[in-house]
Formats: sequence, structure tokens, C-alpha cells
Amino acid sequence: MSLLALNNVEVVYDQVFLAVKGISIDVPEGGLVALLGANGAGKSTVLKTVSGLLKPERGAVTRGDVTFNGEDILKIDAPERVRKGIVHCLEGRRVFGHLTPAENLIAATSMHNDRARVRDLMERMFDLFPRLRDRAKAKAGYLSGGEQQMLAIARALMTEPKLIMLDEPSLGLAPYLVDEIFDIIRRINTEQKVAVLLVEQNAAAALDVAHTAYLIENGRVVMNGTAEVLRANPDVQDAYLGGVAKVDYHAVKHYRRRKRWLA
Repeated sequence: MSLLALNNVEVVYDQVFLAVKGISIDVPEGGLVALLGANGAGKSTVLKTVSGLLKPERGAVTRGDVTFNGEDILKIDAPERVRKGIVHCLEGRRVFGHLTPAENLIAATSMHNDRARVRDLMERMFDLFPRLRDRAKAKAGYLSGGEQQMLAIARALMTEPKLIMLDEPSLGLAPYLVDEIFDIIRRINTEQKVAVLLVEQNAAAALDVAHTAYLIENGRVVMNGTAEVLRANPDVQDAYLGGVAKVDYHAVKHYRRRKRWLA
């Protein structure tokens, strides 16, 4: 069953720039869906369309509809979307550097009136992210990049979402931390039954955990399917997975491979 559905959505910034051009995306209940593509393709705009964060950036949906649990959410403001079960981890972590990890987690619980429930949620987060328990009294601004990313995800999970959207969770992390973060994303999806919509430029890591994926170029979906199908596609391999064959650029005067999805 579909949890989140975008149908033929267009997004315009400043009433001029068309950033998203008729995108349709489906996230099933308990699904893990990846959005792949280069910088500026429109991936982050898709997430902001769902979470309701377009308006501060002078963006607006000019066409199409977005439904969550079968309900049209475009007219609902961002805080209400959180209460309905949508949470968005922005690119760059955005933790409160002057607060401790525990205080960061508490800051996300304004919707919960039961203090015992908040304490239980915090314990669950510290069990999921043991490093945060060890650094619970440190200022978040002094945590490592990986620890801050864990804190951002844990803070989002404090809202008990049905869908968590992650924007470039591996950005700026060492390879061993990337593996750890993606293992956590897989556990969130399988153990806590939270659907995940993942924006990621590290296509290899994203396709390792995702069930399905969409490839976005210039604001349009140019390919979608299971992770296995996209991983096996030679154009995806050449453009995003390091290539499948070496090209002798000295043997040709001009080399330009036309991507099949643009043919």
C-alpha cells in the first residue's frame, strides 16, 4: 500500500525557475526508496515539497498533488505534517550545537505531553546510537561529523514518524562512518518499520540498502525500478557507479556517450 505519493508534481522558485518538472514518486508503507542524481537535479526540492519547507525558499507547487496516507497534504503546514508522521533530516545535519545530545532529542518532543514517553524514546535512541549515550553531556557542536549525523537522525525519530526523509546522510563522512550510517538506516527501516525516502549522491551505498530507486535529471524522473535493475543498468554504472569499461580517450577525437534515457 502506498504511504506517500507524488503525482505529476511541478515546483517553481521565485515564480520563474522550474526546478521539478512533472515528477511522480511512490513510497510504500515500510519501503526504502532512494532518489539518485547529480547536484541540482531537484532531489532536495522533492523532499522539501513533501515536508512543507518550500515556502521559506520562495518555492511553490504549481501542479500535481502530494498525498500521505491517502490525504492531500499540500495545504497543510510543515508542523502539522510532522504530527501526521513525516519528518525531514536536512542536508548538513543542522543540530543545535550549543545543546547536548540529550537536549537536542528533547527539543524534538514538543508534540509529546507524557514525560515518561519522552524518557522511553530517549532510551530507545541511545540504544540505537550508543555513541550518543557516551557523549550525552557534551555539546553537540563538539561531536564528530558522524556523531552529529546520528544525532540528527535520532532527533528526527523522536517524533515517532511513519516516514523519515534523509538528505545526503553520508555527506562529508569517512567511508567507515558511511557504512555505519547506512547500516543504521537499514535497521530503522526493518526493525522500526519506518518508511525511508533517501536522497543520496553515493549511489552505490544507496542502492545497497534501497528496495526501489528513482533517477532524477534536470527535474525529471528519467529512470525508476528496483535497486537491482538500476544497479545493473550500464548508463547508471557509467554515470554513478564508477563505470563498467575503460574508455581510451586518446583513441577518439571526441567522446560523448549519449545516455539511453535521453535517447
